Amino acid sequence: MQVAIFPVLMVGAIYLLLWRPQQKRISAVRLLQSQIQEGDEVLTTSGIYGRITNLRDSDADLEIAPGTVIHIARGAIGQRIDPMPSAGEPHDGETGTD
Repeated sequence: MQVAIFPVLMVGAIYLLLWRPQQKRISAVRLLQSQIQEGDEVLTTSGIYGRITNLRDSDADLEIAPGTVIHIARGAIGQRIDPMPSAGEPHDGETGTD
């Protein structure tokens, strides 16, 4: 009886520690890939910040500096960056008062 419990516990541990978190990450990336739109500020998986200028099914054009556009795979988009607040606007919990 005790011998049969150990393999079941090992399979359960592998599922909880490895398989499930990986599936959640994959699901989050798929959701991000479906929600990205032209004009979004993004960070690629290689650490390049830019704005999407043209979006196609499997690739995109990313403006990394004014007038500098690179062609990337859509899967290389790692995350969407929220727009930065304008100068003078409070951010990160600041109240704007001294």
